[in-house]
Amino acid sequence: MTAPARVTVIRPSAGWVPLRLRELWDYRELLFFFVWRDVKVRYKQTALGAAWAVIQPFFTMVVFSIFFGRLAKVPSDGLPYSVFAYSALVPWTYFATSLTQSSNSLVEHSRLITKVYFPRVLVPAAAIVAGLLDLVIAFVVLLGILFYHGIVPTAAVLTLPLFVLLASLTAFGVGLWLSALNVQYRDVRYTIPFLVQLWLFATPVAYSSSLVPERWRPLYGLNPMAGVVDGFRWALFGRPAAPGPLLAVSVASVIVLVISGLFYFRRMERTFADVV
Repeated sequence: MTAPARVTVIRPSAGWVPLRLRELWDYRELLFFFVWRDVKVRYKQTALGAAWAVIQPFFTMVVFSIFFGRLAKVPSDGLPYSVFAYSALVPWTYFATSLTQSSNSLVEHSRLITKVYFPRVLVPAAAIVAGLLDLVIAFVVLLGILFYHGIVPTAAVLTLPLFVLLASLTAFGVGLWLSALNVQYRDVRYTIPFLVQLWLFATPVAYSSSLVPERWRPLYGLNPMAGVVDGFRWALFGRPAAPGPLLAVSVASVIVLVISGLFYFRRMERTFADVV
């Protein structure tokens, strides 16, 4: 007498689901593949290739230097305005590009999502990691600008990876929310450029955070990129002062963004293949 066949019934999860972070480690090789593919696609059939990583922040720095530096005479913490602006545009451009790419990543990879299972969070995460190459290229140009102006970074430059990590986590947290929403509501993709533009002027890129009254700076730190930009300038030049309360608030807001983004993404993940 044969044993009855074993039947496994798979049902979609309901309500809030666990994050299953262990699963992400099991799929780490797939993450590497996604990152490598994004890097190759980004520069495929481009005339200038990796130079695009420099063109955007460099020419934005030129425009800022003319209008904010020369015409508006915006204070630059005692630094040449070109150095002041470019040192902020390096992390900002990385953040803005990574946020845009990650927010649109699920829709752009809809065919892959509907064919095979894997942790969907790897798709926006790959866009964040792939952008680090552009950051490194732009940072090399920043070192050349510092050398031209005879500026030697302080020993605090060793803390720069921490601020890069903070920028990455900010893009990742917001990207989780927007990428999941973009699957449900396709008009989200049209709001992303507007959001990035507003966020730029809410971040001390073209101006110094010292212009913000002291009592408002902790509240200003709710914008995580304010802590990143101030941290970059402090690590490179020792000015403005070390971002204490502002940075602490930025770190706390990033933690909330990432954790809430992960839970929301996992909750919506079960419907991606149906509606993407």
